[in-house]
Amino acid sequence: MAVKPQVQRTIFLIFFLMVPAGLWFTYHYSPPHFSGNWMNIFAFLLLTLVVASMPIVINEMFIFLIQWVALATFLKFGLFVEIVFAQAAVISLLIKLRVLKNGQLFRLPLNLIMFFIVSFVSGMVYYLLGGQTGPNLAHDRHALLLAVLYAVLSYVLNQVIISFNLYFIYKSKVSYFGKDFFVETITTLITLPIGLILYILYNQVGLLALLFVGIPFVSLSIVFNLYYSSQKINEYLQKAAEIGHQLAERLNVNDVIDLFIQKLSEMLSVDYAYIFEVTGEELKLIRRIESGTVMANDMNLSKNEGIIGMVWAKRKAYLFSAKMEWRGITDRYIPSDAESILCVPIVSSKKVIGVLLLASKKKRAYEKFQHMIIDILCSYFAVAIENAKHYERTKRQSERCALTKLYNYRYFENLLSEEFEKLTSFQRQMLSLIILDIDHFKEVNDTYGHQSGNEILCELATRISKLVGNHGTVARYGGEEFVVLLPDATKQEAYQMAEHIRQAIANWPFILSQSIDQKQQQVKITASIGVATAPEDAEDSLALIRHADRALYVGAKRAGRNRVAEYSSC
Repeated sequence: MAVKPQVQRTIFLIFFLMVPAGLWFTYHYSPPHFSGNWMNIFAFLLLTLVVASMPIVINEMFIFLIQWVALATFLKFGLFVEIVFAQAAVISLLIKLRVLKNGQLFRLPLNLIMFFIVSFVSGMVYYLLGGQTGPNLAHDRHALLLAVLYAVLSYVLNQVIISFNLYFIYKSKVSYFGKDFFVETITTLITLPIGLILYILYNQVGLLALLFVGIPFVSLSIVFNLYYSSQKINEYLQKAAEIGHQLAERLNVNDVIDLFIQKLSEMLSVDYAYIFEVTGEELKLIRRIESGTVMANDMNLSKNEGIIGMVWAKRKAYLFSAKMEWRGITDRYIPSDAESILCVPIVSSKKVIGVLLLASKKKRAYEKFQHMIIDILCSYFAVAIENAKHYERTKRQSERCALTKLYNYRYFENLLSEEFEKLTSFQRQMLSLIILDIDHFKEVNDTYGHQSGNEILCELATRISKLVGNHGTVARYGGEEFVVLLPDATKQEAYQMAEHIRQAIANWPFILSQSIDQKQQQVKITASIGVATAPEDAEDSLALIRHADRALYVGAKRAGRNRVAEYSSC
């Protein structure tokens, strides 16, 4: 939630006008009561700072449980000391939460103002109702009632000011009475008796009371935070397992990479993401995402070059919390506003196959345990990439002609069915088919050998592919027959394409280097071609093939070969 600069300046101005003057007034109205016993007041200050620096974390909410110490401090030493301790506690907490280093310095005076108002108003009401410093709570019910009233009023004022800040300073539209309010209310009710016990016990046994009450409370805070940390790690591990299953389901390399980056961005603060693949002696950038946008992959790195090169060379991860930690390392690919960096090797079969680098504009965006989670995810990613590559390689082999590298008959039939479905659903306006057959190809094989025949087939596939380009799909239909599928091409356009192909075959001889007599030779061949177009000539895919084939043999072969013929129902 961004706060406007003028609002931030106003907050600083209010702080300088209110808090120093308020402290001066409080000191003269309610001077501190500690009779020169600096050891006791120092012990209370130490307990206040320790409790403030150890907030309890529940569901990613930081619960600031300083009220019980503040209550005991107020009852024992008076309002001035309690205000000073509260201000010190706020500073300690904000340092713990690293707020002052994240461009939110205005939150320091804002919270100092809030705690000053809460302490000052609650304390003044307490005194106006007859409350005194150092009351005997064990035997005076009226004093106990006033102490409880002071604590309740402090809590209510605190909630009112928080609500004001949310609505008018942060402009938050989220309902205030949510789980945060509920949790803080419960914890305040639980800790209120602890403050009263601390005060009463302190009057009986002195500083030992701080040990009897403070140590169990601090220990409980540590246990809560350790429990929350372990719970958070378990949640991340569960997410990592789910992501691993999702990655394994993807059979396309690009889909695997996209899903991997998407899930990382959902889990962590990721402004920049880079995935490099090891290719020989270099790292090749295969995916580059900056601020959610996929950028051009035009970068190669060598070993020990930059952070990624170091990760590759040393086979270990690096975690940097701020720019100053990696400023001395040359990284031409990392934007200047990046702060936190997490860089992990991608390992498969004990071999580094790539490197992942995540970067955030925030300082301390990544925690140490997240490095472990990313390491696990990179293992899943490596397996998923290998599986996807294997699948794509197998799929290519099943769809391609091993000799010419063109699509094969099976792929062509499936594609033709798909295109006809588009035609019938009006996603296509028309669909043209070209069928080509080499003239007298058996004589070529008999004269120059089958190896030379294969050379001609390969060269012919290259010539047709170059002419067709991205206008259609070329496939080897069988033997010396080739087909070209042209979506949204009219019969006239298909005929012109077929004529270009015929001329490219007839006008330029084929060079043979594997003929029977082992001499390089030039061979001229020709081809006969048939053309048909749907829906003009056919209503289904089989009819389109049959009619193009008829145009080939009746219109071209029987008419003398080396020509293009289009299907005609007449």
